[in-house]
Amino acid sequence: MPDPSRSAVKLIAWLLVPVVVLIAAGAWFALDPGFRGAPKSAEMPKDEFERRVRAYLLDHPEVIMEAVERFQERKRAAEQGEAQAVLKARSDEVFRDPDSPVGGNANGDVTLVEFFDYNCPYCRRVGPLMIQAESADAKLRIVYKEFPILGPNSVFAAKAALAAHRQGKYVAFHKALMAAEGVADKDKVMEVAAKVGLDLDRLKRDMDDPGIQKMIDRNLVLAQALRINGTPSFVAGDQIVRGAVDLTALQGLIREAREKK
Repeated sequence: MPDPSRSAVKLIAWLLVPVVVLIAAGAWFALDPGFRGAPKSAEMPKDEFERRVRAYLLDHPEVIMEAVERFQERKRAAEQGEAQAVLKARSDEVFRDPDSPVGGNANGDVTLVEFFDYNCPYCRRVGPLMIQAESADAKLRIVYKEFPILGPNSVFAAKAALAAHRQGKYVAFHKALMAAEGVADKDKVMEVAAKVGLDLDRLKRDMDDPGIQKMIDRNLVLAQALRINGTPSFVAGDQIVRGAVDLTALQGLIREAREKK
């Protein structure tokens, strides 16, 4: 799922255009040779000032776009810095939360964390790549973070997955549901649960346990703190990658985390 924060940043940036105009006008006023030597008491009529500002911006429209782009870059850098600080401060919650299901080699030397939603088409596209990365790396540890942000069906699927964890079949259920065709709704979830041999009556009881919802809520709060707003998103070492990636990028992320250990 594309990161919606990008659209929000663009919207905010365009809302700041009037401010940019004022700043550009002030800069032009200060730098224009015609004003540097003007007496301090001299005042320009408002309509003349506006006319000159308008003329300047029409002659230099790139000033506005440059300011907007710089604002976006600074905002992204600030958010990334904040997310890195959160990752460092809450690394145990990210990598070693005892309630988070683990796949791959539980004693591996590097951990890859995935935030995902079973109804996210990008997550499903990445699913086979995750399996390939796991198969190719005997020392890879995978932490699964249920992040159901695409509606009630996704919440139901996430609860079922965490309930399956209590029966020791989380990974089997997770991979089967990611590979299943169609919407991961209640019928599909229970169909997959039956195929992987889960006790459906127990599954339903466990799904109603408030502790399951608390686990999901913790993931949602953690993701927000890490500035993760879309799926899939990955964390390894000190890096956060938002959005779908190919196998090369995924393995590069794992390799970099291992080299920094």
